[in-house]
Amino acid sequence: MDVEYLAGWNAVLDGLREPLLADEARHNLALGILATARSTPGIYPELRGWVVRQEGTVVAGALRTPPHNVILVRPRNSRAIEALAHAIDDEVPGVVGAVPEVDDFAAAWAETHRVGLETRFDQRIYRLVEMQPTQAPPGRMRLATIRELALVLERFRAFGEEVRHGPVVTADEDPLPALVENRLRSSEAGVALWEDGGEIVSLAGFGGPTPNGIRIGPVHTPPELRGNGYGTAVTAELTRLLLGRGHRFCFLYTDLANPTSNAIYTRIGYEPVCDSRDVAFVAPSV
Repeated sequence: MDVEYLAGWNAVLDGLREPLLADEARHNLALGILATARSTPGIYPELRGWVVRQEGTVVAGALRTPPHNVILVRPRNSRAIEALAHAIDDEVPGVVGAVPEVDDFAAAWAETHRVGLETRFDQRIYRLVEMQPTQAPPGRMRLATIRELALVLERFRAFGEEVRHGPVVTADEDPLPALVENRLRSSEAGVALWEDGGEIVSLAGFGGPTPNGIRIGPVHTPPELRGNGYGTAVTAELTRLLLGRGHRFCFLYTDLANPTSNAIYTRIGYEPVCDSRDVAFVAPSV
């Protein structure tokens, strides 16, 4: 098997187009990153990729925006994943991908580089094609403006700390302010707010468009306001808006440790596609 290194979003997309588009839902994160890199180059100043070929056919691949994790493309066989793990010579903190290929890559990487493995979180990817009727709570949805950057940033940060059980970067290293500002200024992304009685009670971001779909997330309601249906409502109305804009389907990720969110989204009409895992590479235990 031959492994080719790719540099830049256009080279990565050209090299991995066929396997990525074969399953947009499974690969929505990678496709969304490539779309953002194309439309706003400054967000990801460096984008790397790798493509594994066997007799001229693409059998595996991956991409990365340093300093972040490797993101996997679905392989045709486990040998292709092993070839990929041996060929990538970056110092990477971890890997993100669908199950089972993420586990195959992590095991191969751990053996090759003599590191330990730690699962950071497990998620499930959902896709919605057709809405199901839901009953909305009081309030209405509207899109956030750039004037609400501070509020949106605060809620995005709160979401990240809940998912990761605490801050993961210092203020000097934090890329989140630029990412949120770009989302609010973008014509391909944004944030929906659910407003009740003049108070912002929930929000749902959207972005990372694929050729036929778009990803929703994060969805966040402050803990003291949960249980009122606000998260369901903002997600449902945003989904309806995005389908109305011409997207054939919407994607979202849920935390497998949170059965409530998984149940909420299935009521709207989201159907599970596959499970996804974020695995960190750590010092081996003695």
